[in-house]
Amino acid sequence: MRHLWECRRFVTGAVMTLAVLGAAVCATAAEDTETAARPAIRALEDARSSQIEIVEGERPVLRYNYRTVEPPEAYLDKVHAGARKYARARSDYIHPLYGPDGEQLTADWSPDHPHHRGIYWAWPEVDYRGQRGDLHALQRVFARPTGGIELQSAADFAGVEAENLWKWEDETPIVRETAVIRAYRAGEHGRYVDLTFRFTALEDDVAIARRGTDHYGGLNIRLAPVAEHQVVLHTDEPDAAPRRSWGDSLGARPGGKGPVGLAVFENASNPGYPGQWIQYPALPWFQPTFPAAGTRYVLKKDQPLVLKYRLWIRRGSAVSPEEYARRWDEYCGADATPSP
Repeated sequence: MRHLWECRRFVTGAVMTLAVLGAAVCATAAEDTETAARPAIRALEDARSSQIEIVEGERPVLRYNYRTVEPPEAYLDKVHAGARKYARARSDYIHPLYGPDGEQLTADWSPDHPHHRGIYWAWPEVDYRGQRGDLHALQRVFARPTGGIELQSAADFAGVEAENLWKWEDETPIVRETAVIRAYRAGEHGRYVDLTFRFTALEDDVAIARRGTDHYGGLNIRLAPVAEHQVVLHTDEPDAAPRRSWGDSLGARPGGKGPVGLAVFENASNPGYPGQWIQYPALPWFQPTFPAAGTRYVLKKDQPLVLKYRLWIRRGSAVSPEEYARRWDEYCGADATPSP
């Protein structure tokens, strides 16, 4: 009887062990299936900051700061007293934008220009009913999130579509803005990030312009410190067909393994294309401006202003003019599809 009982105990224990092992195998298989089904590049809300992160695998691609960002602790102590009025809480911008090795390509909260904030789309002269605000330097008019936001993760890209309101004196909505940010999977020759902005007036008499109408304004790019920085700017002659235009920031960033290029292509469908290129190497900073020098662009209720740009991020230095042209054609052509 004792021998029979011990045999039964052995069989029962073996069955239980097999059941546990089977459950573990099933759980692992389920996890593997879930991992395989997860898109390689994803847009998600960061649990700690509530900002939007785009990641490819475990590597960060960019952060879109949709929610309001307050000045860092003790930051104001580093800022000259006369510039502290520009150290305002801000939202609606990209920072960090990351390079191929996870290095930061953009800068935020710089002591020299507190209002500079990575990649942001803003104008230093916003006119409303005979008054002037400064969306660029965060004076009188501010872009504020409405909560209208959608995330998308697909096989080849991830993105976010976000609604913001420009508020005069942080109270009266005067412009509805929709920002669409789409990052593609990295390939052999780098990564594309496409930006599309739509601005619709909610009130009459809203106009935007560059500083003094002929300096900076539009898609602003404040770069992180760059070693051996070089900026390549090109715009074809007016009679060229097609008329191509691009800018490229080249150099090594802290944390990277070598030089990185951050090129910008303006879409030929933008009003007044091509914009004038502006650079401030000492900051460092470069941008394609909008609108044309000496003009103010009046925003309308029934006709949104749409501006489109492509960022091309990759390892290495400047490429040939033919390669830049090919990338421009790929973006601006009617049948262009990303294939870095």
